[in-house]
Amino acid sequence: MMDLSDMRLDYSEEELRRSSLKGDAFEQFSSWFEQACESEVHEPNAFSLATVNEDGQPSLRTVLLKYFDKDGLVFFTNYESHKAMEIEGNNQVSMLFPWLTMQRQVIVKGCAVKVSATESLKYFLKRPKDSQLGAWISRQSSVISSRQVLESKLAEIKARFTKGDVSLPPFWGGYRIEPKSFEFWQGGESRIHDRFLYSRGEEGGWEIERLSP
Repeated sequence: MMDLSDMRLDYSEEELRRSSLKGDAFEQFSSWFEQACESEVHEPNAFSLATVNEDGQPSLRTVLLKYFDKDGLVFFTNYESHKAMEIEGNNQVSMLFPWLTMQRQVIVKGCAVKVSATESLKYFLKRPKDSQLGAWISRQSSVISSRQVLESKLAEIKARFTKGDVSLPPFWGGYRIEPKSFEFWQGGESRIHDRFLYSRGEEGGWEIERLSP
């Protein structure tokens, strides 16, 4: 047995009070995201995405947030991947931003919907060419016999797109997570953490509640 009971850190960086919160969840998220960037959190746009399959088995993986606005938070993936298949069957998802060096985390719950092909193309054209080519060669989550399979496919795709732009793969695109709630968590001394839940109100506004740690 590996005993980890002595691994503990007392949280005492900051406090989070109701009076300091913004009334809009997206504005609060934007403020914290900017602070994470300024604090040089490693990949502050990385989040854990939770989905559930038809048997009720949850899956979790790290994904990169590419942009967000008042309509939701957007990431891109292969539409034939496990995560995409699970979203197809149940689009209720959860995302976690673990900004551990700031003793903060943000949990977002909502539904994932595909963005338009036009929106996917707009982002795809901004990617480096190597990333564009990489989107073509991977049938994400499928079993392969060796890395050589990928390298062989990459050589084929490079030859195919030697001249001109790399086209958008028909199986690749974005999802927008439309939030139903945001939870902002700030570590506190003696495990008395500060937690505030923003929930969508009936008229589209946000209701804010403090949660027990």
